[in-house]
Amino acid sequence: MKPDKHEVEGHMATAMKLSDALVESAKPYAAAMQRSVPKQIEYWARIGRAAEENPDLPVGFIIDTLVGIEEDRAGMGSEYKFG
Repeated sequence: MKPDKHEVEGHMATAMKLSDALVESAKPYAAAMQRSVPKQIEYWARIGRAAEENPDLPVGFIIDTLVGIEEDRAGMGSEYKFG
C-alpha cells in the first residue's frame, strides 16, 4: 500500500499555525543540530511532553533517555553490565 502524500514514516502530517516567534527561535537551534525547523519544534514538543509526564526528572536525563531509545531502535543498544 502506497502511503498518503502527507504520511511520513507511519505518521500523519498535520498543518498547524505556529507563532512567528516560535518559528524564528527554532531556526538557530535547527541549524546547529542539522534539523529542519519543523523537526526542531517536534523535538522540543517531545521533550516537553516527556518533562510534563515526568516532572521529577531533570531535562538532561529525559534527553539522554530519548537518545538511548533511538539508539536501541537503530540497533546500537547493548546490555548494561553492573560492576
